[in-house]
Amino acid sequence: MTPRARLSEAIRLLRRHYGNPPAPEPHDPLDSLIATILSQNTSGANSSRAFSLLKRRFPRWEDVLKAPLADLEEAIRPGGLAPQKAPRIREILMRLLRERGELSLDFLKGIHETAAMEWLQSLPGVGPKTAACVLLFSLDRAVYPVDTHVHRVALRLGLAGQGTAPGKLQEILQDLSRPEDRFAGHVLMVRLGREICRPRNPRCHSCPLRKICPTAACQGARVGA
Repeated sequence: MTPRARLSEAIRLLRRHYGNPPAPEPHDPLDSLIATILSQNTSGANSSRAFSLLKRRFPRWEDVLKAPLADLEEAIRPGGLAPQKAPRIREILMRLLRERGELSLDFLKGIHETAAMEWLQSLPGVGPKTAACVLLFSLDRAVYPVDTHVHRVALRLGLAGQGTAPGKLQEILQDLSRPEDRFAGHVLMVRLGREICRPRNPRCHSCPLRKICPTAACQGARVGA
C-alpha cells in the first residue's frame, strides 16, 4: 500500500471509528494565534486556563500593549514558559500595529495560503504547526497541521521515514492528502494519539488502524483481528 493510499484509508477508518468531526466554531484569527502560542509545550487544560485568564485581565489586545510586561507574564503563567511567551505575544501585537495599523489578522483571509503561512511563520514563536492551526481552525484553509500526536501516528503508520521533522511531515501529509480530508485527518489523528496511539504502551490491540499499521503488525496486534 502506498503512503497516499494508506493515509486515505487511515482517515476513512478513523471516520468510521470516531465519526466525522464537527466543523470548528469560528474564532478570531488573532485569538487563535495567541491561544496556539500558549498551547506550546504544555497541556490543553493549562493553555486554556492561561488564555481565559489573559482575556479576563485584558479584554482587548490593545490593553496588553498598555500593560507592563510583568502583568502579561503573570496572566499567562498557568500555561508555562511565561517569560518566553509574554515577550513574543507583545512583539506580535506591536508588529501588527506597526505594519497593519490594527490588531487583526483578518487581512490573511484575502491572500494565498502559502503567503499566509510564510507571513505567520515570520512572527516570533510561530512555527509550521502554529501557523497551520490558525489557517485550519480560523481561516478555513485546507492545511494539515502536525502536532506531537499527528507526528507520532503518521510515523508509526509509515507515512514518512523515522526522524522526519514535524515541519517536513506537514508538507508530506499536505501532498498525500485530499483537501477535503485534511481537517478530519488532523483532528482524528490527534484524538487517536491521545487515546490509543500513545507515546508509551500504545493500545495497538484496540486501534482502528491496526490492520494497515506496520508498527501494530510488528507488535503482533494483528493476531486475532
